[in-house]
Amino acid sequence: MKPDGYIVQMGAEKLIIDVEKKRKFITDEIVTTLIAERKRRGLTQQDIADISGMKAPNVTRIESCKYSPSLDVLMRYANAVDKELCLSLRDVTSDEMCRVAESITYHVNQTKPLPIGISDYIRASRDYYYIDKTLLIRDILDEQSQVMLFTRPRRFGKTLNMDMLRVFFEKTQEDTSVYFKDKLIWKCGERYQEYQGKYPVIFVTFKDVKYRTWEDAFTKLRKIFADEAYRHMELRESDKCSAVDKQYFEKMLSLEMNFVDLADSFVVLSRMLHAHHGVAPIIIVDEYDIPIQQGYMNGYYDEAVTFIRNLFSGGFKDNSHLSFGFMTGILRVAQESIFSGLNNIRVNSVLEDSYSEYFGFTPEEVKKMCAYHGVFDKYEELCEWYDGYCFGDQEVFNPWSVINYFANKCKPKAYWVFTSSNDIIGELLENATSDVCEHLEELLSGKSFIIPISTDVIYPQIKNNPASIFSFLLMTGYLKVVENDLPPEMGGMYGVALPNKEIASVYKKEIIEKMNASIPVSTTVNVQHALARMDVGELKENLQKFLWQTVSYHDTADESFYHGLVLGLCAIMDSHYAVTSNREAGSGRYDIQLMPKKSGLPGILIELKSQKDATEEKLKKLSQDAIVQMLDKKYDSMMKEKGIDVIYKYGVAFSRKNVEITCE
Repeated sequence: MKPDGYIVQMGAEKLIIDVEKKRKFITDEIVTTLIAERKRRGLTQQDIADISGMKAPNVTRIESCKYSPSLDVLMRYANAVDKELCLSLRDVTSDEMCRVAESITYHVNQTKPLPIGISDYIRASRDYYYIDKTLLIRDILDEQSQVMLFTRPRRFGKTLNMDMLRVFFEKTQEDTSVYFKDKLIWKCGERYQEYQGKYPVIFVTFKDVKYRTWEDAFTKLRKIFADEAYRHMELRESDKCSAVDKQYFEKMLSLEMNFVDLADSFVVLSRMLHAHHGVAPIIIVDEYDIPIQQGYMNGYYDEAVTFIRNLFSGGFKDNSHLSFGFMTGILRVAQESIFSGLNNIRVNSVLEDSYSEYFGFTPEEVKKMCAYHGVFDKYEELCEWYDGYCFGDQEVFNPWSVINYFANKCKPKAYWVFTSSNDIIGELLENATSDVCEHLEELLSGKSFIIPISTDVIYPQIKNNPASIFSFLLMTGYLKVVENDLPPEMGGMYGVALPNKEIASVYKKEIIEKMNASIPVSTTVNVQHALARMDVGELKENLQKFLWQTVSYHDTADESFYHGLVLGLCAIMDSHYAVTSNREAGSGRYDIQLMPKKSGLPGILIELKSQKDATEEKLKKLSQDAIVQMLDKKYDSMMKEKGIDVIYKYGVAFSRKNVEITCE
């Protein structure tokens, strides 16, 4: 009996495609199924085109039944809506079967796991869902800069990308081209393919050099270089390397290197690899600035800086045995301290347009992930929580948070904050000026502001320049640039804001809590309870106690400081209240407002006053004046419009270590 064709099974439905018409006939039933699935997922025809790589007009033609696609096109569409097409052939000839098999290029058997914490390129690209960033290789080769530094926040794919470069360029006994032949870089042609597997590579990562003493840090550094030497054991017996270099190599393997010897590691290793292989090596350093940051926090900054400076000077400055050098870090340590004389380096920070799409996930990549996991309706939630970063001119999602979001059944929460800590931020906040506190308040209330930003950092100057906190916050992923096209006369000035909900949530935990780290937990809880019950006595007692315990610190405090202190105490109440600061209401601007999120809770308004060396009587008068101001200017108008009848008004006056409170 002549076959009807072959069966395409979508779920429980079996749909027939006629073999006799060269696989180009598709029934209205199949089209209807695809359209229904697309609409169910909230996808447009353009979305299907973006995800599948087809042109939008072709998607339109398919859905209109005016175009009979080949089987591979059909499967691309089906995969775009996360459907698997299973074919069952009935009584077809071998030639027909071969033609069908050739068309099945987009068949997906199962959902691949997500690469959480995987920085091994081979494993990530082979065994996990991998977002292809291999065009980074193309752009690097096109630019031909000898040494490159990429600075990005933690967990934005730096280590994985560096390992990708290692696997691509490194000369090994294994044919590593197999890990790139299905990637975008291979489609760029022979011009780029010829670089694959042609260079010896020195690869070190300092991401784990986190120790309290220089002795322990240096021990770890020696171990890192010994491990790298073990990767190049061909040098041990090479007849092309000098006897002196071989002696050095043995010292490296045996962990006997002193400070001077270890700082020469790149010089000697690159010279030996060049001699042995006849090709100058590539040097890759991942997270170069971790030892420097740890040194600053733990008292061995000078030793760490001196080591890194000498290591880089030998490895990257006028090194005739170097083909390319690649470095990553979170911050660019100022040129005069680390990169002095290194005039061949190309720095790519979060402010640069180049390479911006290779660190983090682009909107298109996240859309494809949504489609792959069958949750395209979650895209907007992903945007609210993890989008908002802007590297150069590229919108970027936090990759760590996106991956964990999918891995945790699409539950939105702050994943990134738990990956590590930025101790340096805490130290910066301890020295925050009143202006810094005011800007932090603006950020928490959803505002942006223009601030000078520098990508160069000199750690010892941090305490002398507290405003540098915003450069740190930007480089470390706690801020985004919202305005970078300011007039030339405002060079170095950028508009900044909070990127998304995740960062807004962690500000209260990692920023505000550090600002108030000196406040006992009991004080925080008691103040919150007193505010909610209008217990003036308890409120005054706890604020007074805290101020007396930290007299010296507050001797020069002004109203901005007290404002930041009280706002920090109130911000932790955000589960029950929407906490805002310095907003217009009535005919003025209130200091702090706590808008109830649930019925039955009172509204709270706080007006702050301060005066140095005020008498008890004067302080009482200031707190009363604060109440009068709230009433005269009708700060409660916004709450009344929302139907909140019970509104507690607090006038709080400070003078050095003293506080007075009036309420209504």
